[in-house]
Amino acid sequence: MPAIRSTEEIAKIEKACRIVAETLGLLEKYVKPGVETIELDKIAEDYIRSKNASPAFKGYQVDDKYFPNTLCISVNEEVVHGIPGNRALIEGDIVSLDCGAKLDGYYGDSAVTYPVGIISDETRKLLEVTQQSLMLGIAQAIDRNKVYDISRAIQTYCESNGFSLTRELVGHGIGKNLHEEPPIPNFVPPLLHRNRYPNVKLYEGMGLAIEPMVHAGGYQVVTGKDKWTVKTKDGKPAAHFEHTVIVQDKYPLILTLRD
Repeated sequence: MPAIRSTEEIAKIEKACRIVAETLGLLEKYVKPGVETIELDKIAEDYIRSKNASPAFKGYQVDDKYFPNTLCISVNEEVVHGIPGNRALIEGDIVSLDCGAKLDGYYGDSAVTYPVGIISDETRKLLEVTQQSLMLGIAQAIDRNKVYDISRAIQTYCESNGFSLTRELVGHGIGKNLHEEPPIPNFVPPLLHRNRYPNVKLYEGMGLAIEPMVHAGGYQVVTGKDKWTVKTKDGKPAAHFEHTVIVQDKYPLILTLRD
């Protein structure tokens, strides 16, 4: 069952989340044409370590592979889990920065998609809809609601605006581990998939990382040769926004808000 966090635990999660939010806020001013994604990664790692925290993603293991960097940096058609490198951002790109930090045994996790210079109206709408869908999903993360209330709010808003949602990747619980129960899909699963993504009841004190991944085109994805980077199959852009929140009675507590 998902963990119910004590007041003391929530305070520790909040400290980790504050570092994540500050890191993403700091990076915004460096997102500009010509910057290489590895530069953004180095800035993030330096800042996180300066706060006596550790990067949550660096060395994260999935099966037999380990993520090599501090940030997941995904550009344009890359949805999530992009590996920083020598790619230089150019005018009109969008870049998703996913950041996690561990402090005193607890985790924070957040993501934002920034425009690089001037972007198209269609792409700007993609960013706006994704960010708004996150806030609509978060509004449903209240005591006695269920996971699908979050899922439905995100899916309804995104699809009503002509966009689609990644099916293979979902949000998650968070606290003493980066990924905990329950999984939080950004869509209401079909009947045959509900064992994989159960409609768990939410209780005050649960920590959740809610993260819509929204595509301008179809929902299908492929994984790149690096075995990490997830891309849209049709090559159209995708956006990713995420906050760590604590379930409360009336409205959830958002721990990763940026100034």
